[in-house]
Formats: sequence, C-alpha cells, structure tokens
Amino acid sequence: MVKSLILCDCMGSQAIDADRIGGAAGLACSRVHSALCTTQIESAAQAIGAGDAIIACQQERARFEELAAELDLPVPGFVDLRDRAGWSDQGAAAAAKMAALAAEALIPAVPVRSLDVVSEGVCFVFGPGAAVLPLAALLADTLAVTALVTDDEDAPPDRRFDTVRGRMKRVTGALGGFEVVIDALQQVEPGGRGAFAMTAPRDGGTSRCDMVIDLSGGVPMVPSPRKREGYLRADPRDPLAVQRIAIEAMQLVGTFEKPLYVGIEESLCAHSRAGQAGCSKCLDICPTGAITPAGDNVTIDPMICAGCGSCAALCPSGAITYDDPPVAHLVQRMQVLAEAFRAAGGAAPRLLVHDAHGAEMIRLAARFGRGLPADVIPLELEVISGFGHAEMLAALAHGFAAVTVLLAPTTERDALHRELALAGAIAGPGRLALLDEADPDRMSDALYDAETMPPLQDRVLPMGSRRQIARLSARALNPQAEAPLPLPEGAPYGAVLVDTDACTLCLSCVSLCPSGALIDNPDMPQLRFQEDACLQCGICATICPETAITLRPQFDLSDAALGQRVLNEEEPFACVECGALFGVRSTVERIMEKLAGSHPMFASSDQARMIQMCDDCRVKSQFARGDNPFQGGERPRVRTSEDYFSERKDH
Repeated sequence: MVKSLILCDCMGSQAIDADRIGGAAGLACSRVHSALCTTQIESAAQAIGAGDAIIACQQERARFEELAAELDLPVPGFVDLRDRAGWSDQGAAAAAKMAALAAEALIPAVPVRSLDVVSEGVCFVFGPGAAVLPLAALLADTLAVTALVTDDEDAPPDRRFDTVRGRMKRVTGALGGFEVVIDALQQVEPGGRGAFAMTAPRDGGTSRCDMVIDLSGGVPMVPSPRKREGYLRADPRDPLAVQRIAIEAMQLVGTFEKPLYVGIEESLCAHSRAGQAGCSKCLDICPTGAITPAGDNVTIDPMICAGCGSCAALCPSGAITYDDPPVAHLVQRMQVLAEAFRAAGGAAPRLLVHDAHGAEMIRLAARFGRGLPADVIPLELEVISGFGHAEMLAALAHGFAAVTVLLAPTTERDALHRELALAGAIAGPGRLALLDEADPDRMSDALYDAETMPPLQDRVLPMGSRRQIARLSARALNPQAEAPLPLPEGAPYGAVLVDTDACTLCLSCVSLCPSGALIDNPDMPQLRFQEDACLQCGICATICPETAITLRPQFDLSDAALGQRVLNEEEPFACVECGALFGVRSTVERIMEKLAGSHPMFASSDQARMIQMCDDCRVKSQFARGDNPFQGGERPRVRTSEDYFSERKDH
C-alpha cells in the first residue's frame, strides 16, 4: 500500500510542489494545507484514520500524536520538510530536497539490541560534608543513601542514611553496578552521647551501589563523566547544580534499557599476537575506558560504552561494528537521499551530517535566518563521531558533491579528524569538511559560501564491510589511478616492504599476521603478501628478528592488491640423503659455516652432515649411530610359564 504524505505550507510560509515530491519519493501526496494543526485538523484526523500516513510537520508532532490517541489509532509517521528545506532563502528551489527527505522517511528504523539495567536506588554520594550531608538528607526518603564525608565534618544524628568518612580511591562500573573503593574508611559507632564516634581508619573498604554522586569539586573518578550513566557530578559551591543533581538521581530508579551500541568479532581483532603488540586504535580513542585488552583481542564493557562509535570508525579489521544504526542502514539512507534528489530534478546535492544539536541549529537558522541552501541535504544521526572514512567515501560514491560534518560542542573529535584526513587523501581536496560552528547564522553562511565541485557521474552502490565499502568507493572516485594513493601515517591500508638482504625467511611474520595478509608457500621458501588484507597493525615489523620489515601506508586500487605477490624467495636446500627439498639454502649453508667442525655437537663430518638432512633423514641417521643417546640395550626375552616351572624343578 502506497503511503500518504500529508502536506502543509505552514500558513503560506513555504512553497511546496506536491507533484515533484510525490513522484520522486513514491508517495501519494495530499493537497497542500495551510493550517493542518489548527483549523484544518479534521483533515489530519481523516489521514490518520486512513492509515499509512506521514505528516510533513515535526513542530506540532505532539499535537498529532494526541489526536491519534484520542481517536484510538496508531501514531502516524512524521518528516520535517519545513525547517530542513522550505524555510530557506532558496526555498522555492527546494522541491528536490523535500522529495529526498520524504523518501528517506519511508525507510524503516532498524531495531537496536539492548539489555535491561536495574537500579534499586542505592546511592553513594561523596565530597565535603557541608555539601554532602544536606543532599543526603534530601535524598534519604527516596533513595538508600551512603554519604562519604571527605573532610573533618562530624556525622549528623540523622540515621536515615549512613555516614562514613574517608578518601575515595577508585570508582568502577556504571548505572546499576557501581563499585567504590575507599581508603582511610571510618564508620559511625552509633552509641553514646554527643557527636558520634568513628571507628579506626582502614584502607580498601568497598561499597556497591546503583549511582554515584560526586560533589568533591575535584578531578572526576571516571573518564568522560558526562558519558558515564549513573555518575552524577556537580560543583559543591553551586546550590542550584546540586539541586538539579538531586532531581536527576531520584529519577534513576527502576528498569532501564541500555542500548548495545557496538559489537565485536574477537577472531578479527588485531590487537596482539603471542604477546606482540599490534593495533591499539580503539583503546587509544575510547573516551569512557569501556575497551580493555583481553589477550590477543580487546573486550568492550557494554555498561560503560556510551556509543560514540569512534572505535568502529577506526577499527582497521572490522572486528568492531557499530549497530546503532549498522553501516548498511546508513549507506541505504544516503543512497535513497541522493537518488530521490536526482529523480526530482536535482543535480549536485551536498550532504550535511549532524546530530541533535545540529538539528536545533538548523531549526533556528530556518526560523530566524537564511536556513539551509536548497542543495544541502541534512542527515541526522544519534552520534556523528563514528561517521568514518568509509561512510564519507560512500556518500561521494552515491553522487553527493560534498560531505560536511557539523560538529557539536560535545562531539568526540579525535576520530573524526583522523578519518577526515584519510578520506580526503582518497577522495581528493575540496569534497569533505568538518564545520565547527555554534552560531546558526554563521553555519548557514558557511554552507552558502562554500564552493561546490561537480558530483561523481559514474556512481556505484558500495556494499559489504567498511573496508569493502571504502575500496569500491575509492575506485569509483579514482578511475584513472595507476599508482597506489599515498595515505596518512596510521592508515589501515598499505603495503609491507621487506629488506631481502636481511630477511632469512624465518616466517615469524606469517605465523603472527592476524589478517592472513602474509602467507608462506609450503612447496618452497617464499614470503607472499596480499595487500588488500593488510591492516597495517605492525605486528610483523615488531616480531621480525632481523628488523627487515617496514610498513608503507597506501591504497592500491588495482586488482593486483586482491592477489598474492612474492616479497622474498630463495632456493630451497636438497637433503643430502633423500634429495627432498627443505629449508633455505643460504640459511643451511650459513649454519654449516658457523657450526661444522667447531661446535662439539657437529665436530665430525658425519655429525655435520646431519645439518644438511631433512627431518626424516636426520632422525634415521641419529638412530642408526652407535652413540645414539636414545638407543637402549637388547630387549630381554619374554618369560613363559615353562620358564617358571623349570625354575621350580631346579629348586
């Protein structure tokens, strides 16, 4: 059934071309209303009653949801065409963008995996007594409170909450599962007159709680405290901030759904092999400390993960994947936006990637300023720090002329800067940018003033993993490339260079390569390499005993990168007994030169000859020698019953 798009020009403040929008987006458009949320609300009621309706208004979404509830009908869909397209200096030319936004609204949302987090209201608050004790008294009737006083303030006679004195040492965990460690812990002895006495101090006291309130005014006990759910922090000198913390803490009781933002395939992780350090990009970039080493791979604590997506953007192997939404869903959204824009007559769309902060900037720019240019299509994500080079290149491959990421004050930027540099080296200059602007008017001016390059004409549909998406997009953007593209240091694509004069073909690098990019040849001494599989993790260079390996970041777009090539090879040595090929001739000759006639184990010519034998012949030769250390005496004859009877007769 074709869905219906219910249109409204908001009291004639925007121009809407229903035919172009409906034709390009595949929707049945209603007539254009002017006051759908007020005098024409009966039309909205009829559309909701007919089902499969999408209302082109986000501002009055609550009003239409109430209407659906009053009619006991399912809530309709919504899409914002006014703020993102119609209210603009170029609003008359925005039909193509409206069609793109309407088409995107048809894409069903992807369900996100989650787990239940239970908070029973056990609260731990610490800081100076003047701030902690009044807050503990305020929360005591609602929460189970333990107050840690970090100064010499006396414990109050109020026994509705526990008061302890000490020094915070460590905080681990997240909402519903915190553990705190306290040194110099003193607890109240509740008997006697006057101020409560305290027990003798002891180190290493622990407490488990559902939430932690930090009123210390010092360095936070966890990294990125704003992203740690259940860790509430306020300046103890700001009474209003403390009151807000109290209100927030009272609301953190119950069962909550914690999204599982990322997934990990441990077998693909290139963190380390055999104790040799490899890739640590996710460990270095994680702002919350949710990622920790776990042997050859890393592990992610879903309770601490705040879902910024930086780890997935930087992961060279694809071991870490971002699932909110998956990369395939994001690529589909970009494809629909680009195709619908062109179907409605647009030529060179530009993509503006933003989060909720950016959405508010766009609304303010539309209502009070110039709005967005008609060729700039906004794409809202929950977080933008995980929008990596693969997604940037995919947008260009879909036919966007440029991609701009609008930063927010809280955006994690390290990964974005790295990924932008990598994507720019592949796509070329002038197509990708980060826009760090907090003023809506200046944001609009920057987009209007930006120079626009022509989009890709021979577009492709990139699919698969991030690495596959990046390769397909890069080939489309560089169809004439003959040489590999140079990339910034630390890029996840590149070549392995081997100093053949130093390499002894010990193949240690092959045994530890986590991606299988380095391969041996069982039939002859040979080191092979498949560049497409190389992650540039550096384990091969670390393990090489001759320091013969170096890495070169580059992107070889030719088919040669998908096959194997020989990095080093030598002539095999033929066994002097059976003629079977084994080992490397130069290595065997070097060993003969150093050991034959000089080492006690190879002093004689017969002993030295074993160096030139294959494994099987060496074993046979060793057992055939008279001084074989494994050779035993003659096996005794098996005794029979007759032997025992004969011995009895003799006695």
